[in-house]
Amino acid sequence: GSGFVLDEEGYVLTNEHVVNNAVEIKVTLTDGSEHLADIVGLDQVADIALLKIREPKNLKPVTFGDSDQLIIGEWVIALGNPFGLFDLNAKPTVTVGVVSAVDQDFGKLDEHVYKDMIQTDASINQGNSGGPLVNALGEVIGMNTFIFSGGGRSGGSIGVGFAIPSNRLKKLVTELRKYGKINRSFSTGLQMDDLTPYMARYLRAPVTRGVIITNISKGSPAEKAGLMVYDIILEMNGISVKSTNDIFAIIADSDLRGGDVIRFKIWRDGEVLSVSMKLKKEKL
Repeated sequence: GSGFVLDEEGYVLTNEHVVNNAVEIKVTLTDGSEHLADIVGLDQVADIALLKIREPKNLKPVTFGDSDQLIIGEWVIALGNPFGLFDLNAKPTVTVGVVSAVDQDFGKLDEHVYKDMIQTDASINQGNSGGPLVNALGEVIGMNTFIFSGGGRSGGSIGVGFAIPSNRLKKLVTELRKYGKINRSFSTGLQMDDLTPYMARYLRAPVTRGVIITNISKGSPAEKAGLMVYDIILEMNGISVKSTNDIFAIIADSDLRGGDVIRFKIWRDGEVLSVSMKLKKEKL
């Protein structure tokens, strides 16, 4: 796998799937020096791991760019250790391509949730995972994470690679560094149940399947958003909802956290309305 140095204190960022079964972690720098490192924190859902070199010295940290400012078609460079080639001359392999697309959402793949991903045609192969994707200014705008290939997600490159955007990385790293894990606890103040045919007839709703709101806590995100008891949820974040199980599945596939906004489409008194609700972050 690959990674990159965040600061002179020895913090290194890589993918969680690179180190998740490691008994010992050894970081090799571009000068050929080898250093033992420890896991500071990792998050399987986001597929990132924060390491710390035990005896850091003479480190050259990366500079982050703004991934929100990426332009489709701009040049990018992928650095890493494909197929272990770094062992030949202690130099990273560099490939060049363009930003093919941004904001690519894949939901849950294996145990990871990949969202807002950067797509690039820069050649990425086994061993590149965790390495930086940089712009023409040398700023890190993403972390190379996985590819689509003829042999599956871990096969050879066919020009479709994906990187976690730098702005997302920066937020997650701050939390990993402080707590060693990512807090995904949040509250909505909503109580819901599956819509029954009887309740649909009682409300004169044009649908027989959906999720009905049965209670809303005072001062909660749901109340602040303007949701009401007997509202029928038809969609959540653009995905059709037929039962509470659908709601739970969308949450599991979306890596939602406190501060994120959920978009609902609801039925109320003969009208279909759009409502946005900001999740409240809860302490661990």
